[in-house]
Amino acid sequence: MMITPLHRFRDIERTPEYLQPEKCVPPPSRASLGTMWFIRDGCGIACAVVTWMLVFYADFVVLLVMLVPSRDYVYSVINGTLFNTLAFLALASHFRAMLTDPGAVPKGNATKEFIESLQLKPGQVVYKCPKCCSIKPDRAHHCSVCKRCIRKMDHHCPWVNNCVGENNQKYFVLFTMYIALISLHALIMVGFHFLYCFEEDWTKCSSFSPPTTVILLILLCFEALLFLIFTSVMFGTQVHSICTDETGIERLKNQKPTWEKISGWEGMKLAFGGALSLGWFNPFSNLNCQSPAPAEAVAAAPASEIMTQEEIEQFLARDVAIQMLHE
Repeated sequence: MMITPLHRFRDIERTPEYLQPEKCVPPPSRASLGTMWFIRDGCGIACAVVTWMLVFYADFVVLLVMLVPSRDYVYSVINGTLFNTLAFLALASHFRAMLTDPGAVPKGNATKEFIESLQLKPGQVVYKCPKCCSIKPDRAHHCSVCKRCIRKMDHHCPWVNNCVGENNQKYFVLFTMYIALISLHALIMVGFHFLYCFEEDWTKCSSFSPPTTVILLILLCFEALLFLIFTSVMFGTQVHSICTDETGIERLKNQKPTWEKISGWEGMKLAFGGALSLGWFNPFSNLNCQSPAPAEAVAAAPASEIMTQEEIEQFLARDVAIQMLHE
């Protein structure tokens, strides 16, 4: 039988040499790592830029086509302030969701020293990702776009050019909520503006010509309706995932929970960083909840069960199964 490159790759994965922790390059020290998280993906960057442009287009139509030409000063000020506040919060939430580390597992931490530091019990199993050479914590999944294993990964969203995971799910939920709100607000204002223009002279209800005004309003109406439906569904899906403590990937795989579920209101408090407050709706507030550290992939054994160096080496060679997960 002819061995294809794919078969050859799989054979390499199954050889014992590939499973040895010495094959992994130790992760860089934290001091050498930058603080900003950004995914260099062309499609994701393009989607993020389009998202901002669509929000700016909606703001342009709302202000210059509908509110500035209006004779009702109070109506214009109230709606202009409300719309721009929601748009600012939406873009801020998008910015935080895009540039926040979603919960990436340290790359290349499947080293002999790290495995020894876990102080594993005989028969315990740890999982190694063959793609980023990392020991995978429970509920972590590898993202082919981010090229990292992400803790509690729900999905990779090109619109925020990032994975939605343990550390940035709050910002993604806020982004979908605020986009849905400004979409609904824009639809309501478009409806009132059409009624106003039908009753008055079209040349007086906008600073643009009537055909241009109609085209701009129809495009805004289409954009707002589309994003209202899309973000409302995403918002509901994310809240459901938080309340059931089940990510989108776990739901698609029909994965049986091996963890202690934190569902309902407690799950919301964990995801949003504390008890209900204005901080829940603030994209500039940081999460105060304590999340497991990446190194805690496996629980440490009690002090009475810690093995000696010789026992660890024998254990690593004989009893620990580092299994390859293909996702």
